[in-house]
Amino acid sequence: MALSVPVPSYSSVLSLQQTQPTDERENDKRQMVAVAKTNLKSKAGKRTSSSIHSKKYYGEKIGIYFVFLGYYTEMLFFAAVVGLACFIYGLLSMERNTSSVEICDPEIGGQMIMCPLCDLVCDYWRLNSTCLASKFSYLFDNESTVFFAIFMAIWVTLFLKFWKRRQARLEYEWDMVDFEEEQQQLQLRPEFEAMCKHRKMNPMTKEMEPYMPLHARIPWYLFSGATVTLWMALVISSMVAVIVYRLSVFASFARFMESAESLKNVKSFFTPQIATSLTGSCLNFIVIMILNFFYEKISVWITIMEIPRTYQEYESSLTLKMFLFQFVNYYSSCFYVAFFKGKLVGYPGKYTYMFNAWRSEECDPGGCLVELTTQLTIIMFGKQILGNIKEAIYPLALNWWRRRKSRTNSEKLYSRWEQDYDLESFGSLGLFYEYLETVIQFGFVTLFVASFPLAPLLALMNNIVEIRVDSWKLTTQYRRTVASKAHSIGVWQDILFAMAVLSVATNAFIVAFTSDIIPRLVYYYAYSTNTTHPMRGYVNNSLSIFLIADFPNQTAPSEKRSFTTCRYRDYRYPPDQEDKYFHSMQFWHVLAAKVTFIVVMEHTVFLLIFLLTWMIPDVPKDVVERIKREKLMTVKILHDFELNKLKENLGINSNTYAKHVMIEENKAQLVKSTI
Repeated sequence: MALSVPVPSYSSVLSLQQTQPTDERENDKRQMVAVAKTNLKSKAGKRTSSSIHSKKYYGEKIGIYFVFLGYYTEMLFFAAVVGLACFIYGLLSMERNTSSVEICDPEIGGQMIMCPLCDLVCDYWRLNSTCLASKFSYLFDNESTVFFAIFMAIWVTLFLKFWKRRQARLEYEWDMVDFEEEQQQLQLRPEFEAMCKHRKMNPMTKEMEPYMPLHARIPWYLFSGATVTLWMALVISSMVAVIVYRLSVFASFARFMESAESLKNVKSFFTPQIATSLTGSCLNFIVIMILNFFYEKISVWITIMEIPRTYQEYESSLTLKMFLFQFVNYYSSCFYVAFFKGKLVGYPGKYTYMFNAWRSEECDPGGCLVELTTQLTIIMFGKQILGNIKEAIYPLALNWWRRRKSRTNSEKLYSRWEQDYDLESFGSLGLFYEYLETVIQFGFVTLFVASFPLAPLLALMNNIVEIRVDSWKLTTQYRRTVASKAHSIGVWQDILFAMAVLSVATNAFIVAFTSDIIPRLVYYYAYSTNTTHPMRGYVNNSLSIFLIADFPNQTAPSEKRSFTTCRYRDYRYPPDQEDKYFHSMQFWHVLAAKVTFIVVMEHTVFLLIFLLTWMIPDVPKDVVERIKREKLMTVKILHDFELNKLKENLGINSNTYAKHVMIEENKAQLVKSTI
C-alpha cells in the first residue's frame, strides 16, 4: 500500500514561513554559515601570524596597513640589492672611465679653458677643476643606469601585481569578500548632520535626512580649488626663489673661494658649483617642510568647511588636496633639475636670462645628474629622519606632560585605565598620514631612481625603522583605536599605479636628457676615430669653442688673457666656420638618438608590463576556487536550513518524507519507461 503524505500548497507554506520569527531565523542562518566558513578556512591552511595579530588587535583597517608596509619593505629588498650592485659597479669601474681620466689629466683637462659661468665677476676656469665631480657623477651615470631604470619599471609592476594578489588572499582569509566598504563609508558624518540646515526625504527609507543644496556647496568648492591652486603656485614661486638664490650666490661663492687662501686645499672637491648646489638643496628642503606644515592645517580646515556628506567624500577630498600639494612640494625641485636646468641656457655671448637679470643655470661639464642626486638625497633622507623623529617624539612628549601634571595623584585616584585613556588619540586621520608618507617615499624610489640607485636602500632602512616605530607608538603612546573594517588600501592603490606609470616616462627622460649616456653612445658608434680606445677624445668632442673677442662687453671679464678661445658644453660650430655658433649636425644626431631611446624604452617597458599583467592574475587561483566553493556551500546550507525548517513546520518526519519522495520518483521513472 502506498504511503500517502499530504503535499502542502504554496499559500500554506508561505503562511507558515511568515509565522516564524524572522530575526531568529536570520541569526541561525548567519551562525551556520559562519561556522561553515571558519571550518573551510581552517582546512585551507595557516594564515600569516603577524597580519592576523595586528588584525585581531587593531582591526582590519590598521592591520592591512601593516601588511602593506611589511610587503612593501620585503619588495624593497630586491630593488635595494640590484641598486647597490649598480652602485658597486660604478665604484669599481670609476677609475677606468675614459671621460674622468681625460678631465683629470693635466695635459687634457688642465689645458681646456672653460668660459665663465656668470657675467663679469666669474673668471675663466680649467676643466680639470671638476675632476672629483666627474668621478662622482660616473657613480650614478654609467652603463648600469639604463639596466636599473628598466629593472625598476618591471619591479614596480610586479610590486603592484603581487600586492593585489596578497590583498585578495587577505580579503578571503579575513572573511571580507562580501564586505562592501562603500556601504560603511556612505554613512552620514555627524558633522554633516549637525551643520546642515536643510532636510530632504530619502526615496529609499522615506525618512527626512540632512541635505546640502548645490548652491551652498559651490562657494566652498571654488574657495577650496583657489586655495589649493594658490598654495601650489606658492610652491612654484618658492622653487623659483631658490633658483634665484643659486644664481645670485654663485658669483659670490666663486669670488670668495677664489680669493680665500684657506680654501685652496679643498678647491679640488668643494667647487662653487657644489657649494651652491648643497646650500640651495638644504634651503629648498627647509622651505618644503615649512610649507608642508602650514598646508596640512589649511587643507584639513578647508575640507571640513566643505561639509562632506560621508566619510568617503571627506577622505577623497582630503586625499586629493594633500597628494597634489605634496607631489608639487616634494618633486618640483627634482623635476626642475632633471628636465629644465641647463637645457635652454644659450651660448657665450647670447645667454638666456631669468627676469632679464640672472643668467640661466648651466650644468656641470659632467651633467646635471650630480645635482639631481644631491637634491634627491637631501630631501629624501631629511624627510625620513624628521618624519621618524616626529612620529616618536611628538606623542612621547605629550604623554610625558600629561603624566607630569597628574604626578600628585595617587594610584588609587588615577587608575591604570584612566592613564591609558589619557594617552594621545590616534585620530581618524592618523592612518591617512601614514599612507601619505609611504606613497611620497614610493615616488622618490620610482620617479627619479635612474639618477640615484641607492634610493631603494635608503627607503628599505627607513621602513625597517618605520615598522617598529609605528607598532611602538600605536601600542604604547596612543589609545587603542576603534576597530574598523577595510578590504584594501583604498584610493592609495590607484595613486600608486598612476605614479608607477609616470615613473616609466620620468626615468626614460632622465636617462635620455639628464644622463650623459646617449651622447657617449653616439660618439662611440658615429664619431670616434680611435679603433683601439673608442671613447678617447669624447670630452674634447662634447665641448664647443667660443672666440673670446665675440663676448659682449657687459658679460666678459675685464682682465686681458693670453688665450683667445674658451670652451662650453654644447654641440655648435666653431667661430672659424660660416655657420658659427649654430647647432652642428652632431647636435641633431644626439637629439634624434635621445628621442629614439625614449620611444624604444617606453614601448619596451610597457610591453613587458602588459605581458606581466596578462600572465599574472589579480586573484590567486586557489583563492578563486575557495571563494567559489564557499559560495556553493553557503547556498547549500541555506537551502538545507530552509528545507528542514519547512519540514518541522509541516510536522513531517524527514525519513518518511524522503521515502515518499523516492517512491514518487520511482513511479515517474516507471511511467516514463512504459511510454
